[in-house]
Amino acid sequence: MTTPPVDDPEALRHILGQADALFLDFDGPVCDLFAGLPASAVVDQLCVVLADGGYGDPPPEIEKSSDPFDVLKYAATLGETEADYVNAAFTALETEAVATARPTRGAHDLVRNWSSTGRQLAIVSNNSKAAVEAYLVLHDLGRFVAYVSARQWADSRLLKPSPHLLNDALRTLHFVASNAVFIGDSVSDIEAARAVGVMSIGYASKAAKIESLSVAGPAAVTTTMVGV
Repeated sequence: MTTPPVDDPEALRHILGQADALFLDFDGPVCDLFAGLPASAVVDQLCVVLADGGYGDPPPEIEKSSDPFDVLKYAATLGETEADYVNAAFTALETEAVATARPTRGAHDLVRNWSSTGRQLAIVSNNSKAAVEAYLVLHDLGRFVAYVSARQWADSRLLKPSPHLLNDALRTLHFVASNAVFIGDSVSDIEAARAVGVMSIGYASKAAKIESLSVAGPAAVTTTMVGV
């Protein structure tokens, strides 16, 4: 597999220049959603929600996780009602986190600048649609975003790396995969893009992510959203 270029402005310009639509993951490329409400604290609260609902304490590996999606996936093993219960609580906590979310440097400029070219932009995220839309309203970015394809259900099987959300954005905006570029900060983002044939750019917010994202097969990797 060819190693993708890292922080290569010319490569990024070439990739983005040939795209008619830009898809952005939310938590990472646009903002640090849990900057003020740590994801580990969200896990703790979701575990309490399960316990208070009479579902007992989750296994230790779930309670110790720093990823709220692990609790959502665990709830799904208990049943549809339990998954819906946790998803509703998770959505409320994500939306609460919006107030203290930290914008990613350069991300808002990218959203505005892309829109100014007349091309369309969508947010494609495993986070809840309610939280994404609340963030866009808070930062006056909604008018620059054509569509939000994000979680509205408890079924984690439809979340990335599943291609479902990307396919939803492509279908709604009437684009073929070859005309879009997706910027994501996780291996699951890159895998979802590959599954639908959308070119991707990996956003490595930490140096440790460069290798894992590169191995996943994006067209390029960037360590900053400034100037993208």
